[in-house]
Amino acid sequence: MPQASLFRQITDFANRADPYPLYEELRKTPVLHEEDGPYVISSYYDIEALLHDPRISSDAANLAAAGDDELSGPEATGLPPSFIRLDPPEHDRLRRIANSSFGPPHRPRRIENMRGELGEIVTGLIDGFGDARQIDLVDEFAYPFPVTVICRLLGVPREDEPRFRAWVDPIVAGLDPDTRTSAESERTAQEARLQLGMYLNGLVEQRAREPRDDMLSDLVNSRGPDGAMTTMEVLSTSVLLLIAGHETTVNLITNGMLTLLRHPEVLARLRNDPGLSVRIVEELLRYEPPVQIVPQRTCIADIELRGVTIPKGSHIWLMLAAGNRDPERFKDPERFDPDREDIQHLGFGSGIHSCFGAPLARLEAQIALSELARRLENPRLVEDPPPYRQNAVLRGPRHLNIAFDGLR
Repeated sequence: MPQASLFRQITDFANRADPYPLYEELRKTPVLHEEDGPYVISSYYDIEALLHDPRISSDAANLAAAGDDELSGPEATGLPPSFIRLDPPEHDRLRRIANSSFGPPHRPRRIENMRGELGEIVTGLIDGFGDARQIDLVDEFAYPFPVTVICRLLGVPREDEPRFRAWVDPIVAGLDPDTRTSAESERTAQEARLQLGMYLNGLVEQRAREPRDDMLSDLVNSRGPDGAMTTMEVLSTSVLLLIAGHETTVNLITNGMLTLLRHPEVLARLRNDPGLSVRIVEELLRYEPPVQIVPQRTCIADIELRGVTIPKGSHIWLMLAAGNRDPERFKDPERFDPDREDIQHLGFGSGIHSCFGAPLARLEAQIALSELARRLENPRLVEDPPPYRQNAVLRGPRHLNIAFDGLR
C-alpha cells in the first residue's frame, strides 16, 4: 500500500466499515505527514503524551490561523466556542464550573442517582418495539435514548422533550460530511440552532429566577470561586453537552450491540450477568471507540517526536482508534476481550480535555446493552456490515437492523 495514499484512504467513506487494517498500516509510520496535510499520530504512547502536552492547542482561533482542517467541520452553533475548543486558563475556568454541577466533589451522586431513571427510559424504549420482530436499533433506541437523558439532566420539562428532539435531529445530522454540502440541510440545521438557542435562553432566564434541582440551574447560579458563567457560556456548555453527549453515546451503544452480535458468546454471558456490562463497555471503548480521531489540534511550538520535527502552527490529528489497537500497548489488540486485565484505553481521550461526560456515557451504555441482551430473544444481524455514517471522526452505523424472536 503506498504510504502517500494512507491518509486519504482513512478518510475515504469506502473504508468506513473496517478502518482497522489501515490503522495497522498507519502505525508503521507513527508520525505521518503527507504534503499539505496534517501530522498524523498513531501510536498509543505518543497520542497519550500529546494529549497532556501544553504545546498542543485546542483553541479554535489557533486552528483557524493554521488553515482549514477538512475534518474540523463547522461550529455547531453561532455561540462562542465551548470549553473543548479553548485552552487554559479559560478552558479550566469553564470546565470547573460545569463539572461542579455534573459530578464530584459538589454533586458526587448526580449521575449515579440517575440510574433508576435511565433504566425506566431504556425499558420504555424496548417496550416500544411491541410485536415487531425486526428493529433499526439506531432510529428506535440508540438515537432517542441519549437525547432524553440530556433533557432530564439539563432540566428540560417533559412536555418539551419532543420539541427539543425535533431541533436536535437536524443539528446532529449537520455533523455528517455528506449532509454539509446540502444547502437545504444547512438551512434546516441553522433554523434548528436558532430555535434551540432561543428555547434554551428562555429556560436559562427562568432558572435564574426560579432555580431547580437540575444542571441548568446549577450552571446559571454557580457561585464558586470561579464566579458564574455568562448566559452565552451557559448556552454554549448546554449545547456542548447535547451535541457531544448525543452522538458519541449513540455510536457507543450501536457499535456495542454490533460487536456483541458478532461475539454471541459474550452476549450470552452478559444476558446471565448484567454486571459484566462494566467490563464490556470499557473494552468497547478500546476496541470500537465512538470517537476515532481527534483532528482539532494545533501545535503552538515546534515539537520533536520520533526524530520528526512538527513545526509550530501545524495541524495534528491524533488517531485514537489506532492507538487503542497498538500492540506496543495492548496484548492481542485485535481481539475483543472484556476479560482483558488492563483496559487503559483512549476512548474518552486523556489530559485536560478528557471526556467531560464519560461517567454518564458509561452508565448509559452499561444499562442499554445489558437490557438489550436480557430482553431480546435470539437477536441477530440482518446485514453485516451495516451501512455507516459518513463521519470519519464520530464513526458508527447509520442503521443497525436487528431481527429477534420476541421480547422477554
